[in-house]
Amino acid sequence: MKLHTLKPAEGSVKGRKRIGRGQGSGRGGTSTRGHKGAKSRSGYSAKLGFEGGQMPLQRRIPKFGFKNRNRVEYKPVNLAALQELADKLGTDTIDFETLVKNGIVSKKDLVKVLGTGELTSKISVSAHGFSASAVAAIEKNGGTVNKI
Repeated sequence: MKLHTLKPAEGSVKGRKRIGRGQGSGRGGTSTRGHKGAKSRSGYSAKLGFEGGQMPLQRRIPKFGFKNRNRVEYKPVNLAALQELADKLGTDTIDFETLVKNGIVSKKDLVKVLGTGELTSKISVSAHGFSASAVAAIEKNGGTVNKI
């Protein structure tokens, strides 16, 4: 066996369409690009969203409102969920790691405790944010609030 005699296995290599290689190839002339127009020219590439001169969908649809780039998104956690978690774990301290371990929030979330629900036990809570009603309810039961 010599290097110049090596060939790929039978059927493993497909022949590719050789475009623009003369009339005898059957794909010469316009080289499968059709006649005239931008798509027949070399260097053509349509801009993203271009619809052939028709007004693009992105510009046809009305835009409303304002999207603040600096908005901080919090994952809301209610007092009822904290009470349920405290009862389940039998603990009086709930921090961010506890919420992540129990699948209430993901580790990338920012947590804000909201005052919906009933809180009956004394709980120490650590989170990124608290509503005024949540702080009042936690402190009413003798718990503490720790903002991360």
